[in-house]
Amino acid sequence: MQVLNVEIKARHKAIDQLRTLIEQHPKVRYVGLDHQIDTYYKVPKGRMKLRRGTIENHLIHYLRNNQKGPKASEVLLYKPAIELSLKQVLDAALEVLVVVDKKRSIYFIENVKFHLDEVKGLGSFVEIEAIDKDGSIGEQELQKQCAQYIRYLGIDSSCLVADSYSDLLSLKK
Repeated sequence: MQVLNVEIKARHKAIDQLRTLIEQHPKVRYVGLDHQIDTYYKVPKGRMKLRRGTIENHLIHYLRNNQKGPKASEVLLYKPAIELSLKQVLDAALEVLVVVDKKRSIYFIENVKFHLDEVKGLGSFVEIEAIDKDGSIGEQELQKQCAQYIRYLGIDSSCLVADSYSDLLSLKK
């Protein structure tokens, strides 16, 4: 499945305050707490990761520029039937760049997904992803939605992060 999303990532020390704001929204839907292990692989273009979690399990390839603030991503998702075998094949064929271990609370408000993350070795973050699964919303509206929720949650622009968790962990090596 190919999707378009516009997303932000921000460092945030007061995750519980954000959780309260999200949970107070009248249209919120809580998906759950997911312990995710993302294995990033070296690929010729974009990024590719195998996500193994208690809720979400996907092979994900995406193209996205590193920039602070809302940024568009072209995402390809594949939901493997037997993820352990897929991991073994990928590990045998490709170089592992980094492994990201995180605990993620997942919420939705309509088509906008919120992640409250505790990332091992990095700390607390919030991600907002405005998602267009079928081309009916468009990038301009996704940008507006992302900006609306940045304001709603009171995320200061100085907290925005341009890089992926994989980049941030790689820089710590």
